[in-house]
Amino acid sequence: MEKTFVAQRVANKLFATEAAVDAAMVEAMEMMAELIQARKDLGLSPTVANGATAKLGDAVAALTAARTAVVEAHAQLDEVRLRIGIRTKLIGVIGKEGSLVQHGLRAAS
Repeated sequence: MEKTFVAQRVANKLFATEAAVDAAMVEAMEMMAELIQARKDLGLSPTVANGATAKLGDAVAALTAARTAVVEAHAQLDEVRLRIGIRTKLIGVIGKEGSLVQHGLRAAS
C-alpha cells in the first residue's frame, strides 16, 4: 500500500481525535457552568455539590492534559511523515459540527 494513503488514514484519525478531545472539553466546561448556575438558581450555598464541582474540575484538567498530549503527538507524527519521505500534507478544515472537511493532499512547502 502506498505510504501517502496510509499516512492519510492516520491523519484522518488524528484530526478526529483532536476534534473529539476539544468537544469533550467544551461539554465538560459547559457542565461546570451549568452546575454553578443551577446552584445559584436554586439559591444554594457554595458548599453544596462542592465535591462534584471539584471532580469536574479534575476532569477538565485531565482533558487539558489529553489535548496537550494529542497536539504533541501531532507534531511528532509530522516529523515521522518527513522522515519516511512523504512530502504531502492532508488539508482539511473543521466544519460547523466539529467534523473535518477534507480537501485532499497538497505538496508540502
